[in-house]
Amino acid sequence: MKKATQFEELSPEKLKWTIDTKKIPYESSEECEPCEAIIGQDRAIKAVQTGLAIKSLGYNIFVTGMVGTGRTTTIKQLLEKLKKKEKTPDDILYVHNFKKPDEPTLVTLSPGKGKEFQESMDNLIEMLKRNIPEMLKSDYYSDRKDSIVQKQKKKQQQILKKFEEKVSKEGFTVVQVQMGMFTKPDLSPVVDGKQVSFKKLEQMVQEDQFSKEKLDKLRKKYDELTEELEDVFGQLREIEEETRKMLKKWDQEAISPIIKGAINEIRSKFKGKKISNYLNQVEQNLIQNINLFKEQKKGQQQQQPEKELTDPFLPYRVNLLIDNSEKEGAPVVMENNPNYVNLFGAIEIASSRMGIMQTDFTKIKSGSFLKANGGYLVINVLDALIEPGVWTTLKRTLRNQTFQIQNFASMYLLSASRLKPEPIQTNVKVVMIGDPYIYSLLYYLDKDFKKIFKIKSEFDSEMNKDDKTIEKYTGFIKKITKDDNLKSVNKGGIGAIIEYGTRLAGRHKKISTRFHIISDIIREANYWATNENKKTVGRDQVEKAIEEQIYRESLIPDKIEEMIEEGTIMIDTDKKVMGQVNGLSVFPMGEYMFGKPTRITASTSVGRSGVINIERESDLSGRTHNKGVLILSGYLRGKYAQNKPFSLSASLAFEQSYSGVEGDSASSTEVYAILSSISNLPLRQDIAVTGSLNQKGEIQAIGGVNEKIEGFFEVCKAKGLTGNQGVIIPQKNIQNLMLRKDVVDAVKQGKFHVYPIQTIDEGIEILTGLKAGEKKDDGKFEEGTVNYIVDQELHRLAKSWKDFSKEEKE
Repeated sequence: MKKATQFEELSPEKLKWTIDTKKIPYESSEECEPCEAIIGQDRAIKAVQTGLAIKSLGYNIFVTGMVGTGRTTTIKQLLEKLKKKEKTPDDILYVHNFKKPDEPTLVTLSPGKGKEFQESMDNLIEMLKRNIPEMLKSDYYSDRKDSIVQKQKKKQQQILKKFEEKVSKEGFTVVQVQMGMFTKPDLSPVVDGKQVSFKKLEQMVQEDQFSKEKLDKLRKKYDELTEELEDVFGQLREIEEETRKMLKKWDQEAISPIIKGAINEIRSKFKGKKISNYLNQVEQNLIQNINLFKEQKKGQQQQQPEKELTDPFLPYRVNLLIDNSEKEGAPVVMENNPNYVNLFGAIEIASSRMGIMQTDFTKIKSGSFLKANGGYLVINVLDALIEPGVWTTLKRTLRNQTFQIQNFASMYLLSASRLKPEPIQTNVKVVMIGDPYIYSLLYYLDKDFKKIFKIKSEFDSEMNKDDKTIEKYTGFIKKITKDDNLKSVNKGGIGAIIEYGTRLAGRHKKISTRFHIISDIIREANYWATNENKKTVGRDQVEKAIEEQIYRESLIPDKIEEMIEEGTIMIDTDKKVMGQVNGLSVFPMGEYMFGKPTRITASTSVGRSGVINIERESDLSGRTHNKGVLILSGYLRGKYAQNKPFSLSASLAFEQSYSGVEGDSASSTEVYAILSSISNLPLRQDIAVTGSLNQKGEIQAIGGVNEKIEGFFEVCKAKGLTGNQGVIIPQKNIQNLMLRKDVVDAVKQGKFHVYPIQTIDEGIEILTGLKAGEKKDDGKFEEGTVNYIVDQELHRLAKSWKDFSKEEKE
């Protein structure tokens, strides 16, 4: 056997990027200016600026990126700067439509004029309510009114007198006959100067006291005079109607100058066709409804206690929907609760005492969308999508740029008269904030989305790390300490925060832009500095804050580690075992992620099934893991089955894994287990392995390398460090290493090792202690090497399969 003795091992310096404190230009954060600018989002900012600058239809903005990358803060800052440069939008009002009361009329006025117009109309009504009743009490009005009434009464009296004289000559008189609750004028005969009824006369005829001929003549004359009586009373009614018209005309002549004068004053202040038309209608309606201003009779209200008390002057009120009198520049609205009513407004409905649902144009209420008209509206896309009716209405409004306030469909269940307010022309730039997944769903599943959100601004979670970036990071630290009134951070603390940002980014050349996490570390480090009575926050306090944050979230990792120590979860950290390798898995838990070892085993035999993925067969394997298994199958065939059939059945399993396996970072580990099982060569259990494999046998980079290494280190430390334990990682992941201080210290002391590899052959040499073996020109591998032993065993399996097949045929 040819032994392998030399393996590349990473030095402690390569396990963690450490900042040169000389690159920090300040002794503490107190010396620098707070950084108010957005850090590391040049691409996203440029996209937002483009979207804000283009005023064409559809250039709304969708902002994506991880939480904490400054999406909302950036939008706020950009809009606050931009809004002051833009024009303040018009006020929006609704007034009564006298021709179509259920279709309120829309009026727009320059900023501040809407409030003035509303006050002017209210003042108009109050003035008329005060002045008109006073005028109605004046002698000027009363004398003319009395004159009209007396003149008309005189006409009636003359007609009645003439008729009564005629009736008297014909032997009749006018009497009032009781008809139930009412009286009716009638004619009654007069005999010998006395009023006698026809019934009495008939009795007198029977008693021969009155002749029948005279009675018949009276009856005939009665019929004639009765018809004439109807004509007379018709004339009287006409005079009464004429009197009413004359009085109404007098009312209008007396009062209209007051109304016209007041409205002309308003008309002179507010120009515009719609305002002029509305004021004309108000003027005509007021003149025609002068009775509104006449004082009610005493006790009238008490006689109708159940009558609803409504504002009789409601048609002359103004509903100031949007008041921009105090605005400067374009409005910026951040709607944190974008349900239908908050976003689009509503038409309120009130219930009367009788249970009748009522509404009117003054109950039209605006939402955030109209408040942002002429400016900008910022909402969270997920909040908008989960609220009924919001997304559909928003799309329609942005597409058509017109909006009509209506209640959401579910509110139609309430019985009330429907209003149809005049549609409003809108010009709103919508900025939606969401994650990339929702953006992709909307882009591919909603055909309207790409037409109305043409600008995508994607916020990065990392940025390049250089001297300028380090200075900005320091300025950000100063901003947090200033805003939250925290202790200043010294140079060591600044360095520790920058190193932590580098770990979050996952690459030495990058640093994280997830500033909400950085901010939390600064605040928590300040807490520990206060506990320890430190004047400034230093490296120790920052590292303590990070440790404590991990401790708070590491209940599950600690439970798993306990089970490993107890042997419930079987993980070996010493000796050698055939067909068994320690793989490394990573488990995400929100912002926190941890790694733990997993036992991977392989069992091989003669057959033609190839590599059997037990996880897949049990529906516990993800698509990426399935792909990794297929790739390793291709690698094995390509390397060992060029001169013989691949007569192998191999089963792979993640032992004690019950929740599913995803990812291809264990594909190299699975190859080692299969090679060990085929060759009967035991593998070191004090080495854990991670790395993705391609079909050429090259080891590819994987994710979560720091957490994986630290996870295996924790297990080894718990079971006892022997000095031989370590991990095999892809060489491509060296740039990602930002290991904890205790892991780096263990490597310095020779108690733990990190081996970077580029190929499967390098890894198998570390695990077996034997040379992998190169393929010679004749297609065979060097004798005494791992590949030679595997090749020979596969040759034996192929021959066994051939012999078995012959026996079966015979």
